Amino acid sequence: MPLSLLIDGYNLLGSLGKRKSEQLTDGAEARATLIDRLSLYSQRKGHPVIVVFDAWREPTGLGYHEHRTGVHVMFTKRGERADQVIQRLARQYGPTCAVVSSDLEIIQTAKSHGAFVMKSHEFQVKLENREDKKAVEGKSHSIYPAQSGAKIEDERPQGRSDKKGNPRKLPKAVRIRNRQLRGF
Repeated sequence: MPLSLLIDGYNLLGSLGKRKSEQLTDGAEARATLIDRLSLYSQRKGHPVIVVFDAWREPTGLGYHEHRTGVHVMFTKRGERADQVIQRLARQYGPTCAVVSSDLEIIQTAKSHGAFVMKSHEFQVKLENREDKKAVEGKSHSIYPAQSGAKIEDERPQGRSDKKGNPRKLPKAVRIRNRQLRGF
């Protein structure tokens, strides 16, 4: 069974909005654009996607669910926050889900129930990388980053020099996290 993605919709939209130069003024348009991007991601990766949006300020106060282009979209009821719904779903799905949110309360709940957690900006990078790779396909690149003009960044943490072990190897926790992120 593929890993289900539980996404805090407005949290991810906020992360996307900070990086984009053009700001979408209409909330419905921003949600529709996000759902379309998530639909493409779901089709490409095969992960079921559940997006939860806050609607507790709406005058109708009725929460509802719908499927849009393969993405399960949930709007909360009046008096209920998306954080509460995501926490409940993380408890329900447990280790068979991944939670996308930058809210610390959601992250703690999800981790305590065995769910894999990605912050919104990490998942945003995954969304953008896949779209950028499709746009860049067909261009010739050197396999050596220094020759192609790309900047080489060292991800290894700077630590004490008296530690034992291979200094060129990332810590085990970082390697495991990177391996899990590659699945998305």
